[in-house]
Amino acid sequence: MKNFTLPIRFGLATSGSLIAYFLVLSLFDLHTNIFFSLFNGIITGFGIYEAIKYRRLEEGGNFSYSKGFSTGIVTGFMATLVFTVFFTIYCTEANPTFLAELSEQWFKNLNFKGIVFFTVAIMGFATSIVLTLSFMQLFKASNNISLLKP
Repeated sequence: MKNFTLPIRFGLATSGSLIAYFLVLSLFDLHTNIFFSLFNGIITGFGIYEAIKYRRLEEGGNFSYSKGFSTGIVTGFMATLVFTVFFTIYCTEANPTFLAELSEQWFKNLNFKGIVFFTVAIMGFATSIVLTLSFMQLFKASNNISLLKP
């Protein structure tokens, strides 16, 4: 369980940032513009990057690719799950007209509630995997022989 404490903590912080960003957008009535969701990738990426970086500092010489990868994946998946639950509650309870507004502005289809929640989750999971793989290229140990020689 100790191995998952760090990524869960960073995942919760990342999801809190995603939720705060969404609520700030809703204050200005910009939450129906799907182009603002691109910034979610930046927020998620920052959370994953910081979690892997912190794990590397914690582990020191014992840091491995698998430890960094699992830290990034757990962080991203935790953030995605919490944000998806929040988004579902927001769309069904807090602002039931949100999906109708989104549909009217972008999709011209009012019967797509389930697919929106599924898409939010899949986009978060895919973003987490891609960003974790990308960041691990920065954090992995070099296998270049010329760099390893003193």
